[in-house]
Amino acid sequence: MIPLVPIVSLDDLPDLPDLLTIDGRSVSTDALCAGVTSLASDLSGVSSVAVLATTSLETIVAVLAGLVAGVTVVPVPADSGPMEERHMLSDSGASIRLGFGELAGSSSRRGTPEVVTRPSHDALPTSFIRDPAEEGVPPETAPALVMYTSGTTGPAKGVPIRAEAIAADIDALADAWQWTPDDVLVHGLPLSHVHGLVLGILGPLRLGCRLIHTGRPTAQGYGAAASRGGTLYFGVPTVWSRIAAVEGAAQAMAKARLLVSGSAALPARVAASLAASCGQAPIERYGMTETLITLSQRADGERRAGWVGLRLPGVETRLVDDDGRSIDHDGATVGALEVRGDTVMSGYLNRVDADGEVFGPDGWFRTGDAGVIDDGGHHRIIGRMASDFIKSGGYRIGAGEVESVLLAHGAVREAAVIGVPDDDLGQAIVAYVVADGVTESQLVELVAEQLARHKRPRRVVFVAELPRNSMGKVRKDLLG
Repeated sequence: MIPLVPIVSLDDLPDLPDLLTIDGRSVSTDALCAGVTSLASDLSGVSSVAVLATTSLETIVAVLAGLVAGVTVVPVPADSGPMEERHMLSDSGASIRLGFGELAGSSSRRGTPEVVTRPSHDALPTSFIRDPAEEGVPPETAPALVMYTSGTTGPAKGVPIRAEAIAADIDALADAWQWTPDDVLVHGLPLSHVHGLVLGILGPLRLGCRLIHTGRPTAQGYGAAASRGGTLYFGVPTVWSRIAAVEGAAQAMAKARLLVSGSAALPARVAASLAASCGQAPIERYGMTETLITLSQRADGERRAGWVGLRLPGVETRLVDDDGRSIDHDGATVGALEVRGDTVMSGYLNRVDADGEVFGPDGWFRTGDAGVIDDGGHHRIIGRMASDFIKSGGYRIGAGEVESVLLAHGAVREAAVIGVPDDDLGQAIVAYVVADGVTESQLVELVAEQLARHKRPRRVVFVAELPRNSMGKVRKDLLG
């Protein structure tokens, strides 16, 4: 049998009748391997394959088949619009498409990748047909995956991810989380992102543990999975907040070994609620598509809400000021977070111009996040430098600390803080909140009492909901 090296060996998977369960559909190890090897033979000889990443067993078979065949896999989010799809297909040069209709972006595309669309070369623009060897790239250096960023500041950028980086990252997290073949992983995350696909699919397959994907990340789905032996749960703060709010959902996970939260800071009140209901707060971790996961709290270590833990093996971090000078790790001084290590990409696909924006001359990757590091090496992410680092009245203010105070109020369910242009202050702090039974003046005064007075919002806007992407992250670019 063809091995998936070095991420997963199909020969080493445990022989189980329900190795993977996706949205209520289960597949045995034998059936999975048969489907993967059959499709892999059809993909032999091509350079890259695009997969419409629906939440389905077919998506997993398609991704694994591409990796087994040594083909770069391009997961395309299932909720992408026609323009976004066409950009990803053209930019990646995918010559085979799995799960799309006759034309990418058309209304005829299938909901699951049951059909292989193998267009003739004459039917596609030449940009769709690209052989790494023709570009002087040895086949053995071709990436395992090309995953696209959210594109909030322009067209989505392709991030090449090496198989060696994926394997190293999963192994490091297995150590930090004490993740073993005896676990049963539960999550409901999209299969087009690092969290859902790399950690949530390739992770359990590499480690040989069962997976239950709930289809969607609902409190009911996570609670029901507990009765099927769930021991390890992945979620984002929005998921954990909803679980904490549903009667009995958190209690159903009382026997879980570990809960993991990522993609954004977990509000302290949600962590406390989960700890009271199911006996533990989630551990938090940090990463990006460009770096994979670089920081995490440990299963056997300290859990501080809003802190994302320690460096994983092979990762270096530092904080720098506006002039690029290193900042002390005192747990209080905020700086721009930079990382370096084996899991960091070497550059964006076809975007040398963007590479110069994120890589310094010494090879450090600029994450775009602001953070602090304490003297024990624990990291806290304050927020994005562009949208979460506010300069108001000569002060530098982290949006995250203001949001934390607002979320501590019992009437506030969601909060997002931004800086808006102001003739007097430079930027004025504006808070968007989802809340009932509280006034603007009460929330402004709450922040003024808990933090320095200059950190109070100058305006509070009450909204029915905050705009979020498929991973539950707030789209602050759509506020204001």
